[in-house]
Amino acid sequence: MRVIGGEFRSRRLKSLPGLDTRPTPDRLRETLFNVLAARVADAVFMDIYAGTGAVGIEALSRGARRCVFIEKDRRAVEVIRENLATLGLESRAEVFTGKPATVLERAHADLVFLDPPYEMSKEYEATMSALDRAETPLAIVQHSSRAKLADAYGGLSRYRMIKQGDNCLSFYAR
Repeated sequence: MRVIGGEFRSRRLKSLPGLDTRPTPDRLRETLFNVLAARVADAVFMDIYAGTGAVGIEALSRGARRCVFIEKDRRAVEVIRENLATLGLESRAEVFTGKPATVLERAHADLVFLDPPYEMSKEYEATMSALDRAETPLAIVQHSSRAKLADAYGGLSRYRMIKQGDNCLSFYAR
């Protein structure tokens, strides 16, 4: 896995062995950041269910001021910290271990990306409801193309959906 663009373009990132973590494919990350290009610079970005931290690190590479990473798997948190240290990004990042709904009570962002494990369908509802309560302006959800997400979660309404293979990105704005 590597950083697609920006300051750290082509730099390799450490990943977790095994199949427990499903990294966002390079092509899908590139699509995501092509859509978000004008909004990333100087924003606070949040990567929920961060896995290796690739999406949040991509945001930092493309000019995000800060990134908040939320991951509940302690092994993945260590990989995120190693990737941030390798790139010298520790001062621009905050890494939380725990459930997103709990962390969202303390951390806020301009742009939020979430990618729960596809089999944990209840996590979409819980996290999007927490993001709505936190008055998040923009949330992007990666999900299986077979998953049926709601068109709205409180004040967050879906305005765009992009499908690539079995993956989809749904964009929700306030």
